[in-house]
Amino acid sequence: MTQSTQDFLTRRANAVPTGVFNATSIVAEKAEGAIITDIEGREYIDFAGGIGVVNIGHNNPRVVAAIKEQADKLLHSCFHIAMYEQYVALAEKLSRIAPGDFPKKAALFNSGAEAVENAVKIARHATGKQGVVTFENAFHGRTLLTMSLTSKVKPYKFGFGPYAPEIYRIPHAYCYRCPLGREYPSCDVGCADLLNKMFINIATSEHIACLIVEPIAGEGGFITPPKEYYAKLKATCEEHGIVFIADEVQTGFGRTGRMLAMEHWGVVPDLTVMAKSMGGGMPISAVAGKAELMDSPQVGGLGGTYGGNPVCSAASLAAIQTIEEENLLETGRKLGETLRARFEDMRERYPIIGDVRGKGPMLALELVKSRETKEPAPEKTKALVAFCLEKGLILLSCGNYGNVIRTLMPLVITEEQLEKALSIMEEGFAAISE
Repeated sequence: MTQSTQDFLTRRANAVPTGVFNATSIVAEKAEGAIITDIEGREYIDFAGGIGVVNIGHNNPRVVAAIKEQADKLLHSCFHIAMYEQYVALAEKLSRIAPGDFPKKAALFNSGAEAVENAVKIARHATGKQGVVTFENAFHGRTLLTMSLTSKVKPYKFGFGPYAPEIYRIPHAYCYRCPLGREYPSCDVGCADLLNKMFINIATSEHIACLIVEPIAGEGGFITPPKEYYAKLKATCEEHGIVFIADEVQTGFGRTGRMLAMEHWGVVPDLTVMAKSMGGGMPISAVAGKAELMDSPQVGGLGGTYGGNPVCSAASLAAIQTIEEENLLETGRKLGETLRARFEDMRERYPIIGDVRGKGPMLALELVKSRETKEPAPEKTKALVAFCLEKGLILLSCGNYGNVIRTLMPLVITEEQLEKALSIMEEGFAAISE
């Protein structure tokens, strides 16, 4: 049914709760590759990627074909009732993708938050302990447990307490705003030692079941630790029998130029949480890791009615096949090099850009009022996002202060589209710097 954007927004206001946030007023009609087309025919270059969901591009042909083929055969039986090939094939594939040369298994779920919850369940059952260590600037979801693991209060936690118990939070390796007031590398990555210090006056190591961390803190501002950080954390976890969980929901499947971001740090997690671009646009997630941990919960302890739905599993297999056969990891690495060079150049010319960080094409620009004081510039960030949207570029902000621009464009973006988008950003920075 043909309608204007304004007519749609009126319907949305009458039917959808105000708590359901919209970053833009775009009403999408269709999308392909790195372009979203709205109901009035206007095209937007997408640097949001469905919040990191379409690394292989909107409506990837392989994924669409796999969905159509599977839909003709089986939409749903519930894996717990009648098993099917797609679930097991995907579990096999994810077990190969997950780091480590030990036996591995994988269980499938529906969303990143659901997978995070199950990873914690598995760790608690396997260790017989309850405590969970998480980080400042973390984002792990919106359910009770994952909201409790998440750091930022507004809007994610405000008014929704009481929160889940037995969660302990320590500072992250936020080098631009070091929690210890030090400078890298002379700091000797002292922030990693905060885990051991936590055992003294917050919770003993005998009580901690697991530590969960995003390799790059997504919603928290694309915080990217130095190369030694995760190795030190993992060594502490191994010393105390703590399960190390990598939340790769946003960082996985080519987002950083590697299949999984933790590869950049050379650290092997005990459990890895996957979602978002794993499904190529379809809702599916997983926990993969050490078979001895995955096998710990009793029969019936893991699962869900829709977990590993056959259509979603088929889409995921096609998405992974696309990444592997079309060499999108190399494409992502090259894209990341191009982006970083341009962003560093922008930083040289626009003092409002205080920091450029990230891995591969998962990059962030932190905007500040002054490089000396590092005072956040959320108003300027909001103005940049609005300017770019008006020019046809979708940008997302993030960070606890709302002053970070993040890039989540599909890896298949064309050179022409990328150049146009970066030119719009340049215009925007010039405009907000006047």
